[in-house]
Amino acid sequence: MDCSFNLPAPAGFRGLDPNLPIRVYHRRLPHWRQDGTTYFVTFRLADSIPQTHLAALKRWRQIWESENPEPRSETQWKSLARNITSQTEKWLDEGFGDCVLAQAELRGRLEDSLFKFQDHRYLLSCYVVMPNHVHCLIKPLHGFELEIILKSLKGYTARQINSRLGKSGNLWEAESYDRVIRDEEHLYRVVQYIGRNPLNAGLRNDQYSRWVHPDWIQAGWCFQ
Repeated sequence: MDCSFNLPAPAGFRGLDPNLPIRVYHRRLPHWRQDGTTYFVTFRLADSIPQTHLAALKRWRQIWESENPEPRSETQWKSLARNITSQTEKWLDEGFGDCVLAQAELRGRLEDSLFKFQDHRYLLSCYVVMPNHVHCLIKPLHGFELEIILKSLKGYTARQINSRLGKSGNLWEAESYDRVIRDEEHLYRVVQYIGRNPLNAGLRNDQYSRWVHPDWIQAGWCFQ
């Protein structure tokens, strides 16, 4: 099937609406929120980036802060978030850590959890589960905040997977990476990035799982 962003928007999708308010909150990264929008989310295992890399990223952040003193503009914050996310995603594809999600059974437990509140708390449109991280497109439904959804999902799956492995402690990195999808063209690029991620990382078919909502595939929104 030939997929293109020139098609009508898929069911349930809404991009950034310039006429609606936007909320911003900060942890180590800025996070933008707008009710009713679809997000591109990445969450990773706690051991998926070496401490040496994180230390280098922290030093770079300190340099950025000295070169971009407060008050900082939205453009500056978006540039910071984009650069950190881009570098992090490159490191994730290098396969650091134990990569427990390469195991089909554990990956399956995570996938089951992703669907647990489908159409009740959120609309999950597509995802890829990589050995040490997850990319997904998700739209929180009315009354549910993205960060609460992710906290619940990661807490539940951490208990499930740690129990199976006979381990304890933090399975997931606490902070996730998220971006509001701007429009259909941005959506198309993200869907194709998610679909190509296993190939770009050089994975075998048995090391990952990916999925697109059947309604989206029917409408032409699929992995190329």
